[in-house]
Amino acid sequence: MSQAHDELRDLVRTIPDFPNPGIQFRDVTTLLLDPAGLRGTIDALVASVDGPVDLIAAIDARGFAVGGAMATAMGAGLMLIRKDGKLPGATIAEDYALEYGTDRLAVHVDACAPGARVLLVDDLIATGGTAMAAARLVERAGGRLVGARFVINLPDLGGSAKLREAGIEVRSLLEFEGD
Repeated sequence: MSQAHDELRDLVRTIPDFPNPGIQFRDVTTLLLDPAGLRGTIDALVASVDGPVDLIAAIDARGFAVGGAMATAMGAGLMLIRKDGKLPGATIAEDYALEYGTDRLAVHVDACAPGARVLLVDDLIATGGTAMAAARLVERAGGRLVGARFVINLPDLGGSAKLREAGIEVRSLLEFEGD
């Protein structure tokens, strides 16, 4: 799926040395700013989904833009996976590893009906730590994860392979080699 979207690739800005020297940051916000690019992205992601989905589980924060649009197009609900401390009420949380330290994601305890078919969505997959934590949250909340979709995959960083090894079907629109 990732080779057929050159017009979308051209809308992704690369920012060198962000957030650290040597990193090539793939900035999806420039693609989201372009109406045709945004529409093409959402249409292609929706078309990549086989079978029904009850909820789109969108990861904070750029995943919300993509996930919300996909949920609307697919007639699905939107499950927000937030950084810990951002949701009111009772939550469940999951820690995950960063390059230096850990972080935590959370969802409301009632965010998902038992057995709901849930598709995980975010703008980018790199090392897979955030996506794996989000997948664990979906399952802990009672959902049945049916796959994961990303606008951008950085395959050299191993995140998409990590999800596949965990039995999660992964698709992305674009791939960029290197970091």
